[in-house]
Amino acid sequence: MLKLKLFHVGTIQLSDSKASVYAQRKCSVNLLRSCRGNTACRASSSLLKIEDDIDDEACELVSGLEISIGEGDDSIDAYLLKAMKNNNGTGILLLSDIFGFEDSSTRDFAYRVACNGYNVLIPDLFRGDPWTKDQPMTLLEQWIAKQEPQRVAKDIDTSAKWMVDEFLAAGISKKLAIIGFCFGGGRVIDALSRDQGALFGVGVSFYGTRMNPSLASSIKVPVLFISGDNDPLCTVSVLKDFEKSIGQGSKVVIFEGRGHGFAHRPNSPEEDKDADEAFTIIRKWLHDGLVLQN
Repeated sequence: MLKLKLFHVGTIQLSDSKASVYAQRKCSVNLLRSCRGNTACRASSSLLKIEDDIDDEACELVSGLEISIGEGDDSIDAYLLKAMKNNNGTGILLLSDIFGFEDSSTRDFAYRVACNGYNVLIPDLFRGDPWTKDQPMTLLEQWIAKQEPQRVAKDIDTSAKWMVDEFLAAGISKKLAIIGFCFGGGRVIDALSRDQGALFGVGVSFYGTRMNPSLASSIKVPVLFISGDNDPLCTVSVLKDFEKSIGQGSKVVIFEGRGHGFAHRPNSPEEDKDADEAFTIIRKWLHDGLVLQN
């Protein structure tokens, strides 16, 4: 069951089955991004710069909708972004880092993906209890332990099933893609191992953490791994092992001098440039492995 929630951005407010539409300035200036709750804030256009062949109007016409999938204790809050002009009919499940599905950096990245014609779903993997930056790092392992693996796996599978019903069953798309950052990047491996190529056509793991190497050989689709060579949470050697074990045309892309989180949380002009390059790489990966295959 799908429940729709009220969503507000800027001066546009819609409810029920209507999606709120970003009707902002051109992407070359600044654009509004959703933040926690129903506030609106500004995002630097450097991270969200759209490639030259993406139409400005298409970038503006992306709908954002807060939804709830399922009922009762099993319900999952999520955020759905849909391209309204150049929609290619394909669905992408995006798994957040530990800061959760409402985090502005994650939603900014999802918005940018949607600008390229996709339907992007970001589920709340932490059931309203994401890690927050004001918490001491000494409590991180305790917080991670609360994120019960079976429950997280079930929520990911439920979200994927919702996308199947929404897009695949309608005959629009044959396969989904799955993308994850950090914690979510590790869960990409788990999900693809369970899926066995049934729903997902390609995967992208950004600096995945807590990845289980024993699952690699059971993955049946190509995975793109993106990380930095200065990331202690996601070492190059581990990624190379995953690439070899998975096969299927998988690929590892390493950015020299970059640490954890640079692609969706760039903190300098240099990281910003590499973030743009990383996005260009995944954009081609998704197009070749998902759009052309559908």
